[in-house]
Amino acid sequence: MDKQKIIISTKLEQSVATAVSECERDRIFILVDDTTRQLCLPLIAGYDCLREAEVIAIGATDQHKDLHSLTHVWTELQRGGATRHSLMVNLGGGMVTDLGGFAASTFKRGLNYINIPTTLLAMVDASVGGKTGINFGGLKNEVGVFSTARSVILDTTFLRTLDHENILSGYAEMLKHGLIATTDVWAELLNFDLGVIDYHHLSRLLEDSVKVKERIVEADPNEHGLRKALNLGHTVGHAFEALALKSTSPASRPLLHGYAVAYGLICELYLSTVKAGFPVAKMRQTVRFINEHYGKMPITCNDYPTLLELMTHDKKNTAGQINFTLLGDVGDIRINQTASKDEILEALDFYREEN
Repeated sequence: MDKQKIIISTKLEQSVATAVSECERDRIFILVDDTTRQLCLPLIAGYDCLREAEVIAIGATDQHKDLHSLTHVWTELQRGGATRHSLMVNLGGGMVTDLGGFAASTFKRGLNYINIPTTLLAMVDASVGGKTGINFGGLKNEVGVFSTARSVILDTTFLRTLDHENILSGYAEMLKHGLIATTDVWAELLNFDLGVIDYHHLSRLLEDSVKVKERIVEADPNEHGLRKALNLGHTVGHAFEALALKSTSPASRPLLHGYAVAYGLICELYLSTVKAGFPVAKMRQTVRFINEHYGKMPITCNDYPTLLELMTHDKKNTAGQINFTLLGDVGDIRINQTASKDEILEALDFYREEN
């Protein structure tokens, strides 16, 4: 898999112009969702390099990361005369960069694409590393390909368009990166004031977080070994996320990915403590931080069978065993770990009961 160019931008127009100039482009298409069309597209629509671009819009939120939206994008590319020499610019959060990357990678067997992530989550997670895809059959990211963007432009200007929940959603992935990196990175993340955000400080933390992921992806681009470290919190987290999507309650709504990861971290740090000797004090310190900022997803024991069933569909599983990434300590990564049904139920109990 080709290494993508990551641009930490302070001059957005210049960064976009440079990225576009480095790509073949007989036509340019900009993919947005309903939210980024309103809040983010106006920031770049007037750039000379994008003046002739055609805009493709899809519905916002993860519930639209599906085959219907993917088909719509393919249809609009076809209608707009896209060729193998066209360029797609994905402007949005992780849903847009995941789905847009998949659409670009499969149309005409592959167009070049650029990611301009507009959420903190997309900046630290979805836009880096070449994973693209859609949800299918009620399961997260069930269909997709590894395909790198030509460039990823990270500019914290877009973060000022976000509500606090979406800042927190991205921050959970940064916290995960801290846990698999070093004690210093982890501690700085726990001490950052999420109540009054210093965007300059956040930009530096973002850059450090992206470097953690870049280093791991570069060493293991197709997730045969070390890259599985990035799955910390995700085995249980994806199950929480899918459970929220399955809910038929009128009061329910999709669970933001980062919140699901945060809740998954609680369960998987508990398993790390029980099975791999992760220090109890560090586990409780991290859990306290998550509970303080993210609250709880209200699950009951009645949800356990569904959560277990969802975990059995995780792509990391082997030989019928639910597979986890656990930690022996901050930075001490243990991939390909399994847990019994009883141990997973204990972790879910811990999640519900720990305050």
